[in-house]
Amino acid sequence: MTSELEAQGYRKLGSASEVADGHLKTFESEGEYILVANVDGQLFAIGAICKHEEWDLSEGTLEGRRIICAGHGAKWDLEMGRAEFHEPLDPEPVYDVRIANGAIYVRQRS
Repeated sequence: MTSELEAQGYRKLGSASEVADGHLKTFESEGEYILVANVDGQLFAIGAICKHEEWDLSEGTLEGRRIICAGHGAKWDLEMGRAEFHEPLDPEPVYDVRIANGAIYVRQRS
């Protein structure tokens, strides 16, 4: 299964057990920082560094399927990568997430 995922462009981030329900964790992979959020047992992944002032979004608060940045309160949508903020912000990259053999695999959406 893992080689199938890798053939489809997925890359391994870490163990799914590292991201408990209701928690956020930033992983580094191939020079990118990727945030994984566990919302009621479903994992979501977006770029981990806020586009406003480069705060690590894992320091923020999970509110449903949004993360509230600890820096200045930008609200990031985990499904679309868009922010609600008082000024326009570029979207975060969004990743498809798969679990295989207890590991998290992600592939950036195009």
